Formats: sequence, structure tokens, C-alpha cells
Amino acid sequence: MYKKYLTKCKICPHECNINRNEGKIGRCKSKDKVKIALYSTHDFEEPCISGKKGSGTVFFSNCNLNCIFCQNYEISQEGKGKEIEIEELAEIFLKQQKRKVENINLVTPTSYVPQIIEAIKIAKNKGLNIPIVYNTNGYEKVETLRMLEGYIDIYLPDLKYYYNELAKKYSKIDNYFEIATKALKEMQRQVGSSIFDENGIMKKGILIRHLVLPNNIENSKKVLKWIKGNIGDDTYVSIMAQYFPTYKAKGNNELNRKLTKTEWEEIEKYIEKLEIKNGYIQELGDHEEEYVPKWEY
Repeated sequence: MYKKYLTKCKICPHECNINRNEGKIGRCKSKDKVKIALYSTHDFEEPCISGKKGSGTVFFSNCNLNCIFCQNYEISQEGKGKEIEIEELAEIFLKQQKRKVENINLVTPTSYVPQIIEAIKIAKNKGLNIPIVYNTNGYEKVETLRMLEGYIDIYLPDLKYYYNELAKKYSKIDNYFEIATKALKEMQRQVGSSIFDENGIMKKGILIRHLVLPNNIENSKKVLKWIKGNIGDDTYVSIMAQYFPTYKAKGNNELNRKLTKTEWEEIEKYIEKLEIKNGYIQELGDHEEEYVPKWEY
């Protein structure tokens, strides 16, 4: 059933219209088989996602963006990973559940939505009953998201850019803001207000992430203002300071450094001004090559 969506692939906004069933490769470089880099228990997502037991992440290979600062570029841009059958993906979901994780966390899943739906069906028939998180860069088609309705419990999207010229320069995509904001509204329509258990673990809802980039504080302000004005006060937001120059960003004059304390303090003040009440803000780290996040309410 899923193969019909790959014959003339239009799963993401690029709409490459190529036949992935015949091994043709479009913008995301994904073929008909699911390709994953690893699956693990991840303890460093937001507290309502990882909790004390960790989030059951499954990292999918390839991506429909080409971010020059991607911290997982070996997976997303260079395609590190191995191809697996849909039945094996379903078994991975069940293995994660046996580890007593809080949820199944699908990281960069966009290219494989039809296959993932089939794997979820198989896994649910075999007893999968924990929440499923869709962890995405935000560059999604509303039509594809509608296919996921009823299968996804928690949406964890990025809203990276307000200015489309930045999206073009840093991620090689067009019309990011218009496409991503429509996608966010569809996600919110599907899952509604966030629901938490007695331990503060999200069971249903949407949590919007935004990574603050150096030399682009106005972009972040515009993103946060849009969220405040268009998604609602009960939506959770995660504002991240973990940027460090990696991949091609090391050679970019605008992105070849970490955030300064002055930049981060400006963002903190703006969050207070907007009165964004629900969510998380990272502390500014001191690490050069890696960032161990510390979250606070």
C-alpha cells in the first residue's frame, strides 16, 4: 500500500516526483526502504519528553533540508545508516517499549512517512501502546501530516526561520516560513492542547523547538512573536542555546561561532516581554565541541 506514495514521490514540500520504488533519488536521497542510523534511549530531550526513563529515539537517515550547521550531518546529509524492512522497524518500536522508555521518538522521519505508518500498524497489533513522537525540522506538507492523524501523539517540530532568505542561505530551501507555519497549525489541529501524566510527562500535544543562531537574533524574535500570536498560550515552546559551529558552518562568517552571552540575554528578555509561560529555555553552555543540555522551566 505504501509503495504508491513512492512512485511519484510528493511526500515533502520539494515534490521531487521521482519513482523511489525504482531506486531513483530525489532531494532527500531516500529510497523505498527505510534507512536508520541508530535507535537508543535518549535522556537529554526536554523533561516532558525524556522524563526519568528516557525517550526511545529512532534516528532516520537523510533529510529534506541541507542545513549547513547540522549537528547530525553524518546521518542527515551523508546518509550514514542501514536499510531495514518495515517489519524490522516495527520490532524496533517494540524493543524500545520493552526498555520502559517514555515514548517512541521518530527523529527526522519525513522521508519515510508511508513506511512508518505501516510499521506503527504492525507494532500496535503486537502491543505497542506508548506515545509516538514525530520529531521534525518543520518543513512538512499538510497533506502528508494528515496521513499521520491518529498515529502520532506528540509533535516535536522546529520552527527555524522567519526570514526565508535565511532558510535559502543556510538550508537551501524556499518558502520555509509559510510552509512550516501551515504545518504547525495542522499539527496543533490534530493533537490539541497538551496532556501530561502525574509525573509531568507529555502524553499528547505539540512542543515547538527553536534553535537560536548567532548573528540572527531578530530572526529568533520574529519566530517567537509568531508562535505567541498564532499558536496560543497553552502550547509548549523549547528555546535552545546549544548551537555550535559544525559541518559547513565552520567556514561561514555568520555562523562560525557560538552564541554570546549578550545575544542570549537579549533572547531571555524578549521571552519575558512576550510572556511565554509554557516550555523550556536552555542555559548557555561552555562546551566547544559538544553540548550537554540543562533544561529549566
